[in-house]
Amino acid sequence: MLQRVPGLFLSVSATTRRPRPVERDGVDYVFVTDEGFDRMIAEGELLEWADVFGNRYGTPAEPIRRVLQTGRDALLEIDVQGARQVKERMPQAVLILLEPPSLAELERRLRTRGTEDEERLARRLAKAGWELEQRGWFDRAVVNEDLEAASSEVAAIIGAFPQVSDPAGEPEAEGTRADTKEEGSSHP
Repeated sequence: MLQRVPGLFLSVSATTRRPRPVERDGVDYVFVTDEGFDRMIAEGELLEWADVFGNRYGTPAEPIRRVLQTGRDALLEIDVQGARQVKERMPQAVLILLEPPSLAELERRLRTRGTEDEERLARRLAKAGWELEQRGWFDRAVVNEDLEAASSEVAAIIGAFPQVSDPAGEPEAEGTRADTKEEGSSHP
C-alpha cells in the first residue's frame, strides 16, 4: 500500500502480545507490558484500543497527530472495535473494511499461517462473523480475494476521499486524513 499511495504513513500499533520470531519492535508493533499499556490508556496516549483474544492492541495517537498535521494520510490496521473508536473521535475518518472472500477462506488462511490452536481459531472465526456483520457503518468494504486487486481498490478509495481533521479533535485542517482498514480480526 505504501508503494501505491505516495506519502502514506502506516501506523504501528502497540500490543501486549508477545512478538513472533520474525517481528521487530517498533517496526511491526510496539511491544509493551500490560502495565505499560495501562499507562498509555490512563495518560490518553492511544487513539483507539481493544482487547483482541486476550491481548490488547492500540494506536498511539501522537504519531498519527503529527502525520496528519503535515498533510499526509495515515493508514491504521485495526479491528472493528478500534475502528468504531476512531470514528467516534474522528467522524471524518474513512473506514475501509477488508473482508475475506468467505469465512471458509479466512479459516484456510489462518490455518496456513499456523499461529492459532483450535480453540483460538474457533474464537477468531466466531468473532470474524460478527465483525463482518458490522460492515454497514464502514464507509467502504473491499473483498480481499486477490491481494493486488484489493490493494488497488483500497488505494483508489484513499485517493477519492477528502482529508479529515487530526485525532486531537482540533478544527479540520486542510490536507489531513486518516484511513482505517481491517479484515476479520486484523490484529493477529
